[in-house]
Amino acid sequence: MPLEQPCAVVVGAGVIGAAVALELARTGRRVVVVDKAGAAGHGSTSASSAIIRFNYSTFDGCATAWEARHLWASWPDHLRLPGRRPLAAFHRTGAVLLDSPSAEPSHTTALFDRAGVPYERWDTPTLRRHLPGIDPGRYWPPKPVDDEAFFDGPTGELGALFTPDAGFVDDPQLAAQNLADAAGELGAQFLFHQTVVGVDRRADRVAGVRLAGGTRIAAPVVVNAAGPWSGGFNRLAGVGSDFTVGVRPLREEVHQVAVPSGYATGSGPGPVVADLDFGTYLRAASRGHVLVGGTQPACDPPEWIDDPNEADPRPTAHRFRTQVTRAARRFPGIGVPNRPLGIAGVYDVADDWTPIYDRTDLDGYYVAMGTSGNQFKNAPLVGRYLAALIDRVEAGHDHDADPVRYRCEHTGNVVNLGAFSRRRPLRADSARTVMG
Repeated sequence: MPLEQPCAVVVGAGVIGAAVALELARTGRRVVVVDKAGAAGHGSTSASSAIIRFNYSTFDGCATAWEARHLWASWPDHLRLPGRRPLAAFHRTGAVLLDSPSAEPSHTTALFDRAGVPYERWDTPTLRRHLPGIDPGRYWPPKPVDDEAFFDGPTGELGALFTPDAGFVDDPQLAAQNLADAAGELGAQFLFHQTVVGVDRRADRVAGVRLAGGTRIAAPVVVNAAGPWSGGFNRLAGVGSDFTVGVRPLREEVHQVAVPSGYATGSGPGPVVADLDFGTYLRAASRGHVLVGGTQPACDPPEWIDDPNEADPRPTAHRFRTQVTRAARRFPGIGVPNRPLGIAGVYDVADDWTPIYDRTDLDGYYVAMGTSGNQFKNAPLVGRYLAALIDRVEAGHDHDADPVRYRCEHTGNVVNLGAFSRRRPLRADSARTVMG
């Protein structure tokens, strides 16, 4: 049966899609969100570590994360939800970025200075004082755990950059649900357990989508926020021939172990630790645990997959041993259990690990893709980016020739949305990892 014609269809109800739906609804559009899962945030969002940090390899990435942090820190005000209900919470723990040749501290601090991100430079004694359980040795580059050189001694000692305003969101799936609820309060409609099987066109403009059950949803604006399925959805829509940046699904694992001694010095959770020297990161979790993830070091072959639906959500013994053993070199108090505990998710990864927030060569069809692994933190602001971009382009602005610039409400930074263009050149100095 046909639905009342909306002004925009968003495909994907993860944290990005829900944020886009909220901001489009705030511009006065009628919005329909379609997702094959059973609720908001049940896809790759639910497997996110939900870390809020600001170190990116570009100014626009850094400035985006810094502005988005202000939205997380005032989450109830951002949502404007009536009544009392469960809300995700931002925990300000700070983040420690250990020194690494792949993330030159002077480059990072130059971006922090420009964006206005507060930070501290820690030498090795300061690092030991704040994290007494750490081994501050320099072991670069990361090595396979079965390599004979893996257990070689250090070649020096590390310092770190500390950003006191970083932290994590305690429930990423709930955060997506909060955004969906806020959008729903403004009239957005969410259709779950629904698969998009076709994209309708009228000449060179999108005209809506078709669902597996036969329903057609007519709309002059469609936003692809389908996460790991975004590349496939573009192919279904017949767009992407002018993209210079590709996306691929990547299976990743995050593991859970008991909090090691010397990680948290006070009564609260310890800081996020980004350890490119070993190729891991960790953050506090609930009930006396920490989450351990990887930073895609060059020595680890990526687990690219063809079909996100076929990804096994269970952690594997090999990946668990690899990541947790590396974390245990940095924090010797970590025990390496015999049974893997954690979760696997599928990332939607762009070639340079920078997302694509852009229009396409099909008028009215927009993308918010290549986001997984490092864009959860930016989701509330990404919704605003897409709403601003759609407003300008639908009014006739040529974003390809004159990229839209977005002035951040809280920090005053101006972000060039052309940095997230589908046609951008791939920078030689791009991080090419989840660090962005």
